Amino acid sequence: MTELTAGLLLKAYAIGVFPMAERRDSPDVVWIEPDVRGILPLDHFHIPRSLNKTLRKNPFEITVDRAFEAVMQGCAEAAPGRENTWINDIILRLYGELHGMGHAHSVECWRDGQLVGGLYGVQIGAAFFGESMFSRMTDASKVALVHLVERLRAGGFVLLDTQFITDHLARFGAIELSRAAYKRMLEAAMARQADFYSLDAASRDSPTQSTTQMS
Repeated sequence: MTELTAGLLLKAYAIGVFPMAERRDSPDVVWIEPDVRGILPLDHFHIPRSLNKTLRKNPFEITVDRAFEAVMQGCAEAAPGRENTWINDIILRLYGELHGMGHAHSVECWRDGQLVGGLYGVQIGAAFFGESMFSRMTDASKVALVHLVERLRAGGFVLLDTQFITDHLARFGAIELSRAAYKRMLEAAMARQADFYSLDAASRDSPTQSTTQMS
């Protein structure tokens, strides 16, 4: 059996495949390649009006890559309506290694010094593969997503892969692509370079403040 490593994981993403565990306590993972793929078009990202009101209040401190492991743990924990997750110990280890290699990033939302929401994903070239998000306060994961999109736009990314479509993501403009169309977009994104941190260098303004102008 081939050992599952961070390097093998990157090769899988490059051909449109990703791993998931069947349960939080599963001893292994399965490889997924959906017939249709969910993406969030970065140039047609929509912020619902109610969320725009939240953004104007700047309710959270937003950081990136400050608490990657904690974000993953938050995504893996049980929550109402989500008693079990697909993030097992293998997933936690592998993506932690990717983070150490500079290929995985997190966005965190803080309130009064406490981590209240966030998301994480994988970067290869100008593609970002969103993996999971969590929220311990209303709208925290949504605010993290808005920040992520602005960051990806500023950094020259051309693909935000959401893997699947949910009603939640559809509200932001997520669409489905055929496997063939997705792979063409993936190949083009892999051939380009992008900078996850360019937003930090470009402006000292609060990312959420500037993002509230999008609609």
